[in-house]
Amino acid sequence: MIKLSKMHKRLLALSAVLPIGSALAQTDAASTTQPQLETVTVTAQRRAENIKDVPVSVTMLSGEKLDVLLSGGQDIRFLAGKVPSLNVESSNGRTFPRFYIRGYGNTDFSTFASQPVSLIYDDVVQENGILKGFPVFDVAGVEVLRGPQGTLFGRNTPAGVVKFDSAKPNLDKIEGYYSASLATHKTSSVEAAANIPLSSEWAMRVSTLRQHRDDFVDNTFTKQNDSLEGYNEHAERVQFLYKPSTTFNALFNVHSRTTDGSARLFRANIIKKGTNDLVDDYDFTKISTNGLNMQNLRTNGANVRLTWDLGSVKLFSITGYEGVDNYYSRGDIDGGTPSGPGFIPFQVQTGGGLSGLKQYTQEFRVESKNPGPLNWQTGVYYFKESGDGFSDNFDSNTQLQTSHLASHQNNEAYAVFGSVSYDVSSDFTVRGGVRYTHDQKDFRTVSAVNVVQVGATSVDESKNKANWDLSGTYKLNKDVSAYARVATGFRAPSIAAASASVPITVADAETITSYEAGIKADLFNRRARASLSVFDFEVKNQQLTVVGGNSNVTKLINAAKSKGRGLEGEIEGFITPDFKTTLSGSYNFTKIEDPNLYVAKCAQCTITDPIGANGLVSINGNPLPQAAKWIFNATARYNWPLANGNLFVLTDWSYRSKVNFFLYEAKEFTGKALTEGGLRTGYNWDGGKYEVAAFVRNITDKQQVIGAIDFNNLTGFVNEPRQFGVQFRGNF
Repeated sequence: MIKLSKMHKRLLALSAVLPIGSALAQTDAASTTQPQLETVTVTAQRRAENIKDVPVSVTMLSGEKLDVLLSGGQDIRFLAGKVPSLNVESSNGRTFPRFYIRGYGNTDFSTFASQPVSLIYDDVVQENGILKGFPVFDVAGVEVLRGPQGTLFGRNTPAGVVKFDSAKPNLDKIEGYYSASLATHKTSSVEAAANIPLSSEWAMRVSTLRQHRDDFVDNTFTKQNDSLEGYNEHAERVQFLYKPSTTFNALFNVHSRTTDGSARLFRANIIKKGTNDLVDDYDFTKISTNGLNMQNLRTNGANVRLTWDLGSVKLFSITGYEGVDNYYSRGDIDGGTPSGPGFIPFQVQTGGGLSGLKQYTQEFRVESKNPGPLNWQTGVYYFKESGDGFSDNFDSNTQLQTSHLASHQNNEAYAVFGSVSYDVSSDFTVRGGVRYTHDQKDFRTVSAVNVVQVGATSVDESKNKANWDLSGTYKLNKDVSAYARVATGFRAPSIAAASASVPITVADAETITSYEAGIKADLFNRRARASLSVFDFEVKNQQLTVVGGNSNVTKLINAAKSKGRGLEGEIEGFITPDFKTTLSGSYNFTKIEDPNLYVAKCAQCTITDPIGANGLVSINGNPLPQAAKWIFNATARYNWPLANGNLFVLTDWSYRSKVNFFLYEAKEFTGKALTEGGLRTGYNWDGGKYEVAAFVRNITDKQQVIGAIDFNNLTGFVNEPRQFGVQFRGNF
């Protein structure tokens, strides 16, 4: 049973009097001239369904929303704060993003780090953090599923799923699009796709992305101007559809990604002591570093999706391969030089990477097509991953390697799953599912140069677990439905590599039990759509990552439990036929509960948590790291018919409240609330076939620390500066 706090009740009441609701209520509902929102179809339950009928808190991003957010060459971190309860961050720049849903995620940046948010691209899990950064282009939509999804989506989904679906080939006609933008710092983004029917049975879709930014940050130590913060990125996808009949089709997908440029820039003593303010002389375009900074990545993958329609059932086979040919990132971790800026106790320069990672997945699924009240789906799943990771330390004066540590991990898992839905009546549907998983990991150190490893050099971990969910959906009328759901989730044990002072560490499996209820509605003759959900969850034995503290190490621990609760709301609609707005928000309260859990404190920051007699910091009662209590989003688009087309203005704004960067709380390492806005104005013509637009991202030029390094000095890294640009897009 979910107990609503006073804050929850106030927000529920507030949702009934949102400005958009008042405006829409004054509109003539019977008017046939009023536009309607398109039906949103999602596959959150592995079937195509109206988003209103799905008993999950889910958000879909597609079409113009995605185009606007990606217009300036943004990577996958553009999703941060753009939907309720979702945060995305990275200390590696454009690679290795870390996802958080409802405040539940993982700050671990080590080679084989696992995350409780699963990223699914074209029905294939992207397990390793490196794979999760694949660029977003030519996609039909992005679905964010909040809460445990383990029954139908395996591989570590206790927090939720971010699901990408590429636009698919079709046999109908030659069609496609092209888009080019140019922005500040010679940032360019070129994207194109073409669908080409090859015969009555074969079709091909080719998609490509090219992104570039010039270096524009000066290194004042080496006296090199415009030497950092640039990148080159390209990605490709080729798909073939084979459809010889109405009962069978095969979809083949091959894709790759290559990126190189600057890694994340760490900036020494960028934070004022005793505050979380930037220092007075902060300048994004300047840095003083005596370390090398670089990053390069090459990935590739392929998958095959086979579908047989046998009348009463449909059979699916999804075979996937993902590989990392090479990944390397190197940076100056202390962020400065022996002379500063500020006090830097010692120089730290590290590099690390991944090579030869291979991931294989196979799923067989059977789905019923019964005309009656009972429907089901069941299947088996197999996952296998192996790869080599390494980390190096360097002398910042000579740039020579001083130590090298390499490790290898094998991960194998299999699962059986099933789900059943039953229409108790025309208005009430009950769904339930179960999944049994076996997960095995074998980890070992394969090389240690100038590193005396503490403890064992190899670790084996395995776990068996059954998860389940149960939900009910009730249609209050043809436009409004309510749902309730209880679900459990599971994340397999995680293993972190050793370092000079820390042995291989293991975090045991974690489990979650989540309760959720919500209401979804089409309003005012489908000129508006709204949803509201409340949730409560408890994670037992939660895996946490201790990053830094008093030394440059990463190790895994388990907390006895953590708890979370909150609510999410979304509403969109037409105020007038030419004026459309959206508003969404979330409240997330998270809390670590373990009175015996202590971590090492930072080197120079101001701790606000209790410090024990052993000099360690108690984190009992703290929120989870990177867990924003509040997230809000708003967009508004106004359209003026003009000549053969339409002039438009669109603005979008996002807000997230303050976050902790680490497990402990400190004045310097509490990230300030962040508000960012965008503006886009342009003209489209010929039925929307062509569009030219000017845009600005981070319109207020908000600049602040969004992450930090804590074991040396007050090192931080910052958000992207303001960006102006123009874009042209055409369809054929």
